[in-house]
Amino acid sequence: MNAMQHARISAKRWGGEAEDYYEVHHFIDSTKSLCSDARHRILHTLWGVNSVVVPIYGHSLLNSAGKAVDLKDLCERDHLLVDYQQRFIPTLADFVRAIDPARLPVGFEQKIEKIHQYYSNQPQLSQILLSPLALTGKLHSLLLTHNSWFIYEILPRMGYPISSLVDLGCAPEDFFNAMQFELWMDNGMAVPASAQALNQIKHNSQYT
Repeated sequence: MNAMQHARISAKRWGGEAEDYYEVHHFIDSTKSLCSDARHRILHTLWGVNSVVVPIYGHSLLNSAGKAVDLKDLCERDHLLVDYQQRFIPTLADFVRAIDPARLPVGFEQKIEKIHQYYSNQPQLSQILLSPLALTGKLHSLLLTHNSWFIYEILPRMGYPISSLVDLGCAPEDFFNAMQFELWMDNGMAVPASAQALNQIKHNSQYT
């Protein structure tokens, strides 16, 4: 489903015009430029919504009908759940769990540490960059925030100006190339680990 289709869903639910919502939905899917298959959906998580989308677009969106729409609800109901067939919203840990450590770049730990040194004296920014590690407990999850895309594309949109241009030595492909494609990523064809317990409860309730 493309961004305009999601935007039409939002317009039907919240009022206004599809164009009111297009930019947000387009941004959520903009990671397609980093990875051409469904592994790209790292913003299709509550980490993506709360830590990236909301800081960029704000907590609410005022549509052309004059109605303030909660952005988190919009993202969840009109994009994330739609793409996963209303079955679940994956966690960031689900994506990180799909990474094969054997396919990670050699010396990525040192590269991450070097990049983080540029921002370690800015507590709020440092917290954003370290948030994948806080949520997953996996050091290689930091490849998601310590790369050229996040530093030079996402952070400026959050209001953090680029202080200098340097060769970071880490690109988004370092994260995606190490990630195995799993069936749950393909429009909810299966259920990720984070949703399996709830899925089992739903399954059992159908037969009791």
